[in-house]
Amino acid sequence: MIGPKRARRWTIGLLVIVMLGWLAWQISEQRSRRVVAAPAAPDSVGAGVRAVRLYFASSDGDSLIAEPRELVESASFHDRVTMLVAELDRGPRGRGVAALPAGTSVLHAYLDERGLLTLDLSGAFRQGFRGGSSAEYLAIASLMRTLGANLPEVQRVLIVCNGRPLPTLGGHLPLDRPLDISDWP
Repeated sequence: MIGPKRARRWTIGLLVIVMLGWLAWQISEQRSRRVVAAPAAPDSVGAGVRAVRLYFASSDGDSLIAEPRELVESASFHDRVTMLVAELDRGPRGRGVAALPAGTSVLHAYLDERGLLTLDLSGAFRQGFRGGSSAEYLAIASLMRTLGANLPEVQRVLIVCNGRPLPTLGGHLPLDRPLDISDWP
């Protein structure tokens, strides 16, 4: 039989162990619930800017017009391609008109070691195209000249749409094989 002093020691010891276990559990719960501050948005004041040259269709629709702009510098190749296409989609600030179909955006951009850019554009590129051979030429030329002027690592471009091959935009220019940047001076 256990005496009253011994039973009290066992009870106090058991309570101490339970309290230490509860305290350890509380500390681990607090650590797991600790709020992590969201990363601050990039500060464009401290970021570098890069001068780019964009190409838009002339108002009469028979040539391209170069427009210089400054964009926030991006280290990622995908982000640089995305920004260039987004600026083409926004249209010119000066004279000229946007040559890409409205809503065109980059879904994916992959550059291989030989300088082949596989450019996956949104469905708006194909679905929003309205026009004949001149409009088709200006849309592709706007894209190719802008990429060529700003991405020296790109030698050729394969245009796909929504992850699928795009044989042509409007039926006049074949897009089922890569286009050489040098062919679009």
